[in-house]
Amino acid sequence: MRTQVAIIGAGPAGLLLSHLLHLNGIEAIVLESRTQAEIEATIRAGVLEQGTMDILNNAGVGARMQAEGALHHGIELAFGGQRHRIDLTELTGKAITVYPQHEVIKDLVAARLAAQGQLLFEVSGVQLHGVDTTTPSVAFVHRGEAARIEADFVIGCDGYHGVARPAMPGQGRQDFKRDYGFGWFGVLVESAPSSDELIYARHERGFALVSTRTPTVQRLYFQCDPADHVDNWSDDRIWAELHARLENDDGWRVNEGRIFQKNIIGMRSFVSTPMQSGRLFLAGDAAHIVPPTGAKGMNLAVSDVALLAQGLEQFYRRGSEERLQGYTAAALKRVWRAEYFSWWMTSLLHTFADATPFQREVQRAELECVVGSRAMATALAENYVGAF
Repeated sequence: MRTQVAIIGAGPAGLLLSHLLHLNGIEAIVLESRTQAEIEATIRAGVLEQGTMDILNNAGVGARMQAEGALHHGIELAFGGQRHRIDLTELTGKAITVYPQHEVIKDLVAARLAAQGQLLFEVSGVQLHGVDTTTPSVAFVHRGEAARIEADFVIGCDGYHGVARPAMPGQGRQDFKRDYGFGWFGVLVESAPSSDELIYARHERGFALVSTRTPTVQRLYFQCDPADHVDNWSDDRIWAELHARLENDDGWRVNEGRIFQKNIIGMRSFVSTPMQSGRLFLAGDAAHIVPPTGAKGMNLAVSDVALLAQGLEQFYRRGSEERLQGYTAAALKRVWRAEYFSWWMTSLLHTFADATPFQREVQRAELECVVGSRAMATALAENYVGAF
């Protein structure tokens, strides 16, 4: 097979990149190890910045997001038995939309199939060759048959555990890591929303988060030991923990319902640089991970591929590699700001096992400064909505 751009991974990054390239008349083939049903059922959070919404709308894949997504104009910080609203729109003129990642994936898959785009699911044994030349290729097995794609460029959108980043030359590479030592226990709950907006709660027992997915489904999280197991938590124990961490002095309580999914996710920060070598480029989780506290993961992936789409358009239309050569620098400027904000939100709201009483009081004081100072609240809001 021959194409202009070979894309590894059919998550939001890979699918959106293939669609943006299609809109510019650039051919691409997407390889994915999972089935279509699996990628469309992988439930993850989806807090979309205004810039992300604009890119999806301009690409013609935002209609369902606009119809079904929940537009949020603020978030709430809860601590000390009280909730404090951060008015995102009043402070920045922008808002966010809560629209789950798997729904974005469904929209992108539908758009690619409608355009007769090439999506190869259930691919295995992917190997990259010649990425340091102008004629890279990708070998793989599809439906039991060995195959190879020859391309001008290879884009790794295959996540942290994918094959693209390990294929990068080791010389000159640098990885930046931070393991936070705790995780999030997440549950999906069949119930009416507990709040119109997301609630980020700090409690001595640990962090908790309330998020609405649909009018009948809530997504709730609480800080936990990443080595814990969901089988150790009965529904009654989960509700007791959530009530303890979330209830306020005004009598508000989180709505209970049938818990139909439980999972534990780790918390880490990671950046691998450079994000390119020769004709191989990385995007999304293949190059960087942020803790979910800042709600930046999918937004960073969308930002990456928007830059790549611009660079590839310039290459094919003008024969210039200027934007492609500057991809790492441009992407990392946005990535490191998001890494900072996600680290800051995580540090602000979580309980750290090694924290001294002094550090806990400073953490509380910082929260009071954030909700009491318009300048600090604006800084939080600008970073949260992606105003930069």
